[in-house]
Amino acid sequence: MRIIVTGGTGFLGSNLCKRLINDNHKVICIDNNYTGTLENVKELLNSQNFHFIEHDITNPIDIKEKVDQIYNFACPASPVHYQGKAAIMTTKTCVFGAINMLELAKKHNAVILQASTSEVYGEPQVHPQVESYRGNVNPIGIRSCYDEGKRCAESLFFDYYREEGIDIKVVRIFNTYGTNMDPNDGRVVSNYISQALMGEDLTVYGNGLQTRSFCYVDDLIEVIVRMMNSPKDFVGPVNIGNPHEFTVKELAQIVISKIDKSLKIVYKELPLDDPTQRKPDISLAKAKLKWEPKIQLDEGLDKTISYFRTRIGKNIK
Repeated sequence: MRIIVTGGTGFLGSNLCKRLINDNHKVICIDNNYTGTLENVKELLNSQNFHFIEHDITNPIDIKEKVDQIYNFACPASPVHYQGKAAIMTTKTCVFGAINMLELAKKHNAVILQASTSEVYGEPQVHPQVESYRGNVNPIGIRSCYDEGKRCAESLFFDYYREEGIDIKVVRIFNTYGTNMDPNDGRVVSNYISQALMGEDLTVYGNGLQTRSFCYVDDLIEVIVRMMNSPKDFVGPVNIGNPHEFTVKELAQIVISKIDKSLKIVYKELPLDDPTQRKPDISLAKAKLKWEPKIQLDEGLDKTISYFRTRIGKNIK
């Protein structure tokens, strides 16, 4: 098949591109490289089945060749970016980008998958989070450009499904980590590994008792591909992630034990609107996609630390 991956040079997108190329598909990777980098797909650039287009999907794009599937992954996904100078860009990417990709899917009669997020649940009052839960999001908070942007994108996908008959798939991605993460992206796993490798004490915000559920990227890509190729009448949304829950303090302690036991934890003030609990109910993914994660945190962290050692370079632990 000929498949478009927007955000294809980013963390998840680049891993997806590699999987699709390995599955012998033709991949058109679209990215403006705002948070992604060609370094993530350098091994694919010489493949005749891989084509990179530098483009911002907030603007329409016309692809002449017949397209079978579109994975819409383009969007800044780290608070470092969307709480900085990219808040408006984030909302535009979520909304205008979704419209442009849905119109492209309509033109090609392609199946399109939206990479949504657990952030649509906001500060959840239901735990673990199930797909029927409608969320508790602050619409004017510093995270709202991402949270509400993704919620609006889901709304657009379902409106195009109902009004235009577009074949859609929607997944809600929970915390993911692994190879091709940017060491400076501000996410908790990359923060802790980078700090530890540089010999710095680890920064924990708040009391460290807020929880996250960490899914290794290979597990996530597997279920995303399954979702895209699932029966037409199964559109989602479906939670995808690892339901094993850890406090961020526990994560910091595990990283310290793996890299440098002499490091300490430094506590700082908790950022605004930072969710205190995050755990997916993956019953739907288990039932419909016959999937559950295989790589647990201990093994996944070893793989990620190994990658970060090569990515960060010299003068590390």
